[in-house]
Amino acid sequence: MIKKISLILALIIMTVLMLIIFLYSQIRFDIQKIVDYKPQLTTQFYDKHGNHVANIFDKEHRFYCEFKDIPPRVVEALVAIEDTQFFEHSGINIEAISRAIIKDIKAMKLVEGASTITQQLVKTMILSRDKKIIRKIKEILLSLRLETLLTKEEIMQRYLNQVYFGHGYYGIKTASLGYFHKHLNELTLKEIALLVGLPRAPSFYDPTRNLKFSLTRANQVIRRMHTLGWINRIEYENALNDIPIVYNDTLTKNKAPYAVDTAIRQLKKDLPDIKSGGYKISLTIDLKAQQLARKALKFGYDKIKKRDKFVDTNKSTTKTLNGAMMVLENNSGKILAIVGGVDYKKSSFNRAVQSYRQPGSAAKPFLYQVALNLGYSTASTLVDISRTYRYKSSQNVLKKWQPRNYEKDFKGLISLREALVHSRNLATINLVTEIGIDVLHEKLKYYGFKDIPFDLSITLGSFGISLFDLSEEYTIFSNQGIRNKPFLIKSITYATNQTIVFETENKYITTPSQTFLMTSILQNTVKSGTGRRARVSGLDIAGKTGTTNKNIDAWFCGYSPTLQTIVWYGNDDNTPMRRSETGGRTAAPAFAYFYKKWLKLHPEMKRKFEKPQDVFTSSINSKTEFFTTISNIPKIEPKQNGNQSIENKIEF
Repeated sequence: MIKKISLILALIIMTVLMLIIFLYSQIRFDIQKIVDYKPQLTTQFYDKHGNHVANIFDKEHRFYCEFKDIPPRVVEALVAIEDTQFFEHSGINIEAISRAIIKDIKAMKLVEGASTITQQLVKTMILSRDKKIIRKIKEILLSLRLETLLTKEEIMQRYLNQVYFGHGYYGIKTASLGYFHKHLNELTLKEIALLVGLPRAPSFYDPTRNLKFSLTRANQVIRRMHTLGWINRIEYENALNDIPIVYNDTLTKNKAPYAVDTAIRQLKKDLPDIKSGGYKISLTIDLKAQQLARKALKFGYDKIKKRDKFVDTNKSTTKTLNGAMMVLENNSGKILAIVGGVDYKKSSFNRAVQSYRQPGSAAKPFLYQVALNLGYSTASTLVDISRTYRYKSSQNVLKKWQPRNYEKDFKGLISLREALVHSRNLATINLVTEIGIDVLHEKLKYYGFKDIPFDLSITLGSFGISLFDLSEEYTIFSNQGIRNKPFLIKSITYATNQTIVFETENKYITTPSQTFLMTSILQNTVKSGTGRRARVSGLDIAGKTGTTNKNIDAWFCGYSPTLQTIVWYGNDDNTPMRRSETGGRTAAPAFAYFYKKWLKLHPEMKRKFEKPQDVFTSSINSKTEFFTTISNIPKIEPKQNGNQSIENKIEF
């Protein structure tokens, strides 16, 4: 009989051992996930001054914290409420397990787990939370093994970085910054107690939803610490009476969503783990400039909507109205603000980067710069008369094109300066005809323009370009002949603390003296031409309006001695706005709004354009003009006016 009992016991023991060996063989490699701990980490964005802009993450919002940076009080509080014998046991608490087994047997089911912190870590990272005996055995086996591979400090570090603290916060550092806007070393005892009490039931104890219950749980932690003698009576009473301020923030805290989206789009190819790699990305933007740009764009938008409503509420032309705006430093190309729409919550589509619209007359300064660099001067005479162009379509059908000025008139002979200041279409077309499409096309390609038409429609800006790319082209003027590539990312710091810094990319296009001639013309455009609504008292502004056919797009592209800004408005569905919505009336006021506010914030900013030394002046037709050795004083021609009609036949 004794032999039979011994045999049965031996068989049971062998069966249990075989089961344990089998279960461990199934899970033994899973433990490397904890040993080689590589959690998903949140990437943070900052502006040029180091101000926090946004957090981005994939599934888990987490900031990592080394054990040395975790205050001892945090460890004490956690151990007090979760696992008093943590630093003594080898992964499991035999005494606690025995108590739990008795309770489970009495209830005939698993009612108490008696998990140590080590077991909780294993359960969180590897196993499910199912209350099954097999799962519990696996948990014990892995916990015992883990304690032989990691120190207690390493286990504690992984636990406090891994577990969920409610409200979308993973890891205690994340929860501390989220709930209290404090670093761990700044927390009060009550705040610490509240945090370490959350993992038991993070959603239920979330203080942004159930502050009363979370405070009750925190008081349990404090009482336990006092019972263990880890805090004195005064600390105990003060902590019980303390009620912390809890913040209910969004997880991303995104203050510049269009800028952050643009940065992510630019970095995604080189940093495929940008949302989980824990990078610190410094942007070139200035949060104050970003806020002003957003307000300026909304200011112009509201004015357009108000005019539309005033004219006829039943025939709105602005049902899909939106806009975009970008501000950058002239001499570096650093983007200070980028706003891709009036309201990001309603539409995250970035019209500053993703939308390609026709620039209209905003493209004219580049045509005129080509002319200046070929030897024309600001005083050169252009022909502002009507022409009829006959051409054959792609189907070999003979067609007729009769371009006209916006004002529906023509002035005969006018100066190059006057033609651009008042955005005369006919004078521009005649200038391009003189230069030659082939020459102009080649020069514009050198300037950086892409996919531009090889015909006279180029004179009216009838090609697609993004606001971002047009901003790059305009730096030719604002940066005195050197084209700067706009850039948004200042530096990237990896989780390893390695930092990569980005610099300006530029290309020489022409001399400062030649672009100064253009700046002087664009100053006149703002002072007395189509851009008058962009004027800012006490600040030199140069700029050009742009209005496309049927008023589908309205632009203002301008700059001061230090900053360049481009503004666009139009309907997302490319339907026309009202005829009164021109670049000068629609976009220029938003430009002026920004600069007036910015000037108040930065009264020290440079206010006057400087004339290069090799630019000289001379009087032409009783007017003082600027000249260079390339764009020299022209021969005086008699001024004419008249209604002449010339019919040309041109093959496109």
